[in-house]
Amino acid sequence: QVQLVESGGGLVQAGGSLRLSCAASGRTFSTYAMGWFRQAPGKEREFVAAIDWSGGNTYYARSVRGRFTISRDNAKNSVYLQMNNLKLEDTAVYYCAAQVLGFKTSPIASYEYDYWGQGTQVTVSS
Repeated sequence: QVQLVESGGGLVQAGGSLRLSCAASGRTFSTYAMGWFRQAPGKEREFVAAIDWSGGNTYYARSVRGRFTISRDNAKNSVYLQMNNLKLEDTAVYYCAAQVLGFKTSPIASYEYDYWGQGTQVTVSS
């Protein structure tokens, strides 16, 4: 019912920046809560950032707080993740996810998200 397509991943040196984009299908994107998750090789998928329908409330993992910024443009059915001061440990596949009815109990729990994109690779080099 909802399709999510990520873009913007790539190879960047430590200390550099990347901006990830996620384009969503659907007519009611403005009501979706959106999140970014990532998964590194051999590790569990982990929460990165989330944003509510209004864009007024954002949430960040401690590991990225102060470096990453999540934002959305409802007119473009898109959500973004600006990643600054990238570190080697940020290397992972980054996934966009949507809760079509907004946050249920927690914005950081992956099981609460209804739809997922295919992911985009981010590789940080020294």
